Amino acid sequence: MSASDDTLWQRSRAGDTDAFGLLFERHARAIYRYCLFNVGDWSRAEDLLSIVFLETWRRREKDLPAGKVLAWIYGIAAHVVRNQRRTERRYAAALKRLPEERPTPDFTESSQDRLDAERGFARALQLLARLSADEREVFVLCSWTKLSYDEAALALGIPIGTVRSRLARARVRLGELNSANGHMEDGTATISGGA
Repeated sequence: MSASDDTLWQRSRAGDTDAFGLLFERHARAIYRYCLFNVGDWSRAEDLLSIVFLETWRRREKDLPAGKVLAWIYGIAAHVVRNQRRTERRYAAALKRLPEERPTPDFTESSQDRLDAERGFARALQLLARLSADEREVFVLCSWTKLSYDEAALALGIPIGTVRSRLARARVRLGELNSANGHMEDGTATISGGA
């Protein structure tokens, strides 16, 4: 029988790298998907995944409520994504001060499936970008990563009622945007459902 997240976390807190490795193996895919849904780029999501688990290991002294290890890791992921966005905004502002340069097309991608998926995510992210940052965070955690309201509240450090109201506003807004812009052509990355 495999050890619970709580058991693995307690062993990790004591410095057991094998236990932490099992936590990583168990949850890396979910955290990667969360990062991917937020940044829309495979390689950047991989980088963020590494940062999330490095930060999780660094903060392993944290005593967590029973059954909330994954929610707490999602909280770290939300923080890492916010920092990434802040860095990107600063970088974009710095680029605006430089003379405009024409981008060179990247012809290295060979997989049509991957390109199609990236287009689908780009479209979904365009709709998500029209939400407030608070609504977007809650929507991604609850609708795409399937965290419960109380887990999302723990991850973001906000009351459950705030999670519910932000999620309701996000769903209404996304419904309006989907109606105004039409539905996505492929069903692989619809904005209103899970991923």
